[in-house]
Amino acid sequence: MSHQPDLGSQTQRLPYKGSCHCGAIQYVVFLTVPPPSYVNSEPPPHRGVQRIYRCNCSICHKIGFLHLRPVSEFDDFFLLSPLDPLESLGDYLCNNKTLHYLFCKTCAVRCFTFHGEGEIVDVTLPEALALADAESGAEQDGVSVKAWRPKRVELREGIPHRGSYLSVNGQTIEPGQEGFDLREWVERKAIMYLDFLTDEKDRLMERCERPHVGGAY
Repeated sequence: MSHQPDLGSQTQRLPYKGSCHCGAIQYVVFLTVPPPSYVNSEPPPHRGVQRIYRCNCSICHKIGFLHLRPVSEFDDFFLLSPLDPLESLGDYLCNNKTLHYLFCKTCAVRCFTFHGEGEIVDVTLPEALALADAESGAEQDGVSVKAWRPKRVELREGIPHRGSYLSVNGQTIEPGQEGFDLREWVERKAIMYLDFLTDEKDRLMERCERPHVGGAY
């Protein structure tokens, strides 16, 4: 089995804007595209690389969550609105009540799931991506905006999710942006499928070819 994924073509790190259906949630996430295919190669590590997958567990399957985990949750995700997600958004706690499956209280769309603490930072984004407005409470000065992101912590074994976890719902990224085409990602086997319906000792290895029992493409 090869250790090297198929990169397909020259990759590049690009910013993508996303939102809930009504627009109350606005965010920017940086992704490496095109994403690698791990067919006939070992799955990527759980940290330090971009991971794209669907999980067959009861919550992820029922809400149709497409996990996009950027290389760094601290440097690659910026929430422009709202700036106080744990207060302004609906919150459904899962995984022994360690993961916040946040959702818009107006349209009910879930844009990301999160564990840890957040902080507000000043960030400079391309002008086309600076979506924050006065009503959202985010200050905008040209392309310099205030944004919420996971607070940088030292990741440690032995504590839930090593102290920080962020996964963006790929279904909420705006279509038509350069390099973002979920059809192509599925066709080139760039989306992994995880098995979480069985006991840990019986779980099957992550794979790109097809979903595990109980999952979906």
